[in-house]
Amino acid sequence: MTRNPLGLRIASTTLAGVMTIYMAGCSKAEEPIRAPSANTTIGTEIDDSLLTTRVKAALLDNIDIKSLDLKVETRKGEVMLSGFVDNQTQIDHAVAIARAVPGVISVSNGVNLKGAPTTIGTKIDDAVITAQVKTALMADASVKSADIAAVTRDGIVQLSGFVNNQPQIDRALAVAGSIKGVIRINNEMTIKH
Repeated sequence: MTRNPLGLRIASTTLAGVMTIYMAGCSKAEEPIRAPSANTTIGTEIDDSLLTTRVKAALLDNIDIKSLDLKVETRKGEVMLSGFVDNQTQIDHAVAIARAVPGVISVSNGVNLKGAPTTIGTKIDDAVITAQVKTALMADASVKSADIAAVTRDGIVQLSGFVNNQPQIDRALAVAGSIKGVIRINNEMTIKH
């Protein structure tokens, strides 16, 4: 395993800390304030945010993994990895690194392999599709869009996150599927337990 130099580790740790503060201060602003579900507490949500930050920092610390292509979400100590990477070795390393972070109970692997290299035009198209999917999810009142991450690669949209029930998953898939340019949808969403 190749490690990043000290300066990059400090920068990535600082970035992770800033992201945690930002998430704590600005998370879920588009939704009305509500009490956490009976299964979670404010403390659990904070612990999960910190655990997400620790996993992201650990992934950033490894130069063999393109961690900026990965999404990390946590619920009650269960870490969900999703996104697209170049090869199976990167997936295996990412899962092993996430499992090694103290506090991680389990790791759900929703990472997919990238296809052929993409062009700049395709990357722009993918960014537009992702933005349209996120906007459509936010506009749909029956979908808790703050709990769903979206990423697009070559027109393939990957939806991941922890949602309340199957109807939310079904609705999110329908909304994403209605966006022009979406070729296929990979469903990596999980029902909260």
